[in-house]
Amino acid sequence: MSYEKVAQAKSDIVIGTKQTLKAMKNGEVIEVITADDAEQSMTFKVAKLAAQLNIPHTKVESMRELGNACGIDVGAATVAIKQ
Repeated sequence: MSYEKVAQAKSDIVIGTKQTLKAMKNGEVIEVITADDAEQSMTFKVAKLAAQLNIPHTKVESMRELGNACGIDVGAATVAIKQ
């Protein structure tokens, strides 16, 4: 499951939509994870760019759980795992 992937890669992650998009454009990302309960306008850009760049994209159910997997006290809409 993707929550475990994020928790294991904690030192090599990027949290947040803006930072994820930037890292994707810089070729630093091997996978992106978006939360289904996040604002679709935020996650759509990430999903679209991931498809264009052939970066694997995984969806998870909860922003809160994704944030917990990242080790933060708030929800996370988008997380990228870096190379």
